[in-house]
Order: sequence, then C-alpha cells, then structure tokens
Amino acid sequence: MNFGMQKANMLAKNINSFIKYVRHSYENRSSFYTNHDKLYQIKLLIEEYKFQIIADELYRINQFSWDEKYTYILVEQFKQGLNIIDEYVKNNYTELFMLTARLHTLKSLTTLFSKEQDGKQKLPN
Repeated sequence: MNFGMQKANMLAKNINSFIKYVRHSYENRSSFYTNHDKLYQIKLLIEEYKFQIIADELYRINQFSWDEKYTYILVEQFKQGLNIIDEYVKNNYTELFMLTARLHTLKSLTTLFSKEQDGKQKLPN
C-alpha cells in the first residue's frame, strides 16, 4: 500500500473517531464538560464543515489507489474547519480541555500532507 494512501486512511479514521467522541460526549452528558453548550457548538462546527463527508470521501478515494490531487483538496477543506475548532477550544480551554489531545493528533496528521513532507521540500540556502 502506498504511503500516501496510508496517511489519508489514518487521517480519515482519526476524523471519524473525533466525530464519534464529540457526539458521544454530548449525548451522554459527560461529566468532564461543565458547559455542554460549548460542546454542542463544536458538534455544530463539525457538521458545518462536513467532517463526516470529508472523512468518508478520504477513505473512499484512497481505499484502493492513491489520488493525490483530490486528497490534498479534501485535507485543505478539513484544515479550514479544524483551525476554527482549534481556535474555539483555545478560547474556551477551561470547558473544552479534553479535546486538545485529539485536536493535536488531527493537526499533526494534516501536517503530513504538506508539500514539503512529500519529498518536494525546499533546500536550505
């Protein structure tokens, strides 16, 4: 299996697990979150930026072959939503601190898709 395919599938699985975690925490009124309205806002942002569709599509297009162009488009769309959610969590850190580890994992996985990581890096001067 191509390394790019593996990265894309790993990102898709982690997006799905993040969505499930937020949904489960909100529905079960987890005691870690004192303000469930803020968690609901995260849930709405996930829906607004279509994380589920992006994850499903990433997995679908990279299941059997590596589609570099479309994968990078999807990752860029995901990054836009992820940056907004990350900023919201930073601004409401005391209520949403439990999400920081999962967000850090997702941000790390998206950096694997930068052009510099794919062997096209610029040489230092």
